[in-house]
Amino acid sequence: MNQTAPAAPTPAVKPVPATPAQAVKPKHKGSAQLFQNPVLERLTHTHIAGPLSIFFGVAGVSLYYSLSRGLISGLSAFGLFLGGWLLFTLAEYLMHRYVYHLKADTPRKTKFQYTMHGVHHEYPKDKTRLAMPPILTVFVASLLFFIFRFTFGNAGFGILAGFVFGYALYLFVHYAIHVYSPPKNFLKVWWHHHAQHHYRQDEIAFGVSTTLWDHLIGTMPPEKKN
Repeated sequence: MNQTAPAAPTPAVKPVPATPAQAVKPKHKGSAQLFQNPVLERLTHTHIAGPLSIFFGVAGVSLYYSLSRGLISGLSAFGLFLGGWLLFTLAEYLMHRYVYHLKADTPRKTKFQYTMHGVHHEYPKDKTRLAMPPILTVFVASLLFFIFRFTFGNAGFGILAGFVFGYALYLFVHYAIHVYSPPKNFLKVWWHHHAQHHYRQDEIAFGVSTTLWDHLIGTMPPEKKN
């Protein structure tokens, strides 16, 4: 009796790791597949220019609109801008420490943590996953506008400008750290600081665009002893 040869097995899609992302060994080549749906998977990859253009654009438009309409004065706009920028640096630190590195003690938390941030720790050189897709960037910028506008009134325009400017600066610094070699000047402190987080201990050095909150809260990497 003739028997049909069994069909070759279909290659399995790489699943999200069952272990916490903190335990994943960094790989310097390749990219993980997060979703089987090709549309969702494509949305997880983006060029850094898109989010940067959106956030810098929102910052500029917010300042121009509020100043040209007399909603805030030039001096107050400067102060509000700096306040919004400082507020972002705190939000950056808190999000990185308590959301991106939440304790992955259940399968659902593990999958969430890996999808949000753990994949970046496994593939730190994947430059297509160093920023959120433009569609999410627009959503976040819009949400921030409504939050600041209805919370602070006209002052919200200045705070929003500083906040999204800080967000764009964070994206730019983070991208540069992972894509380019450390410069031979004082800027290399950013590269060294973030490398401590990725390759030494992921429970330290949560700040990316600034080390301010690591200094104030006590999560700076220990100094090397001579």
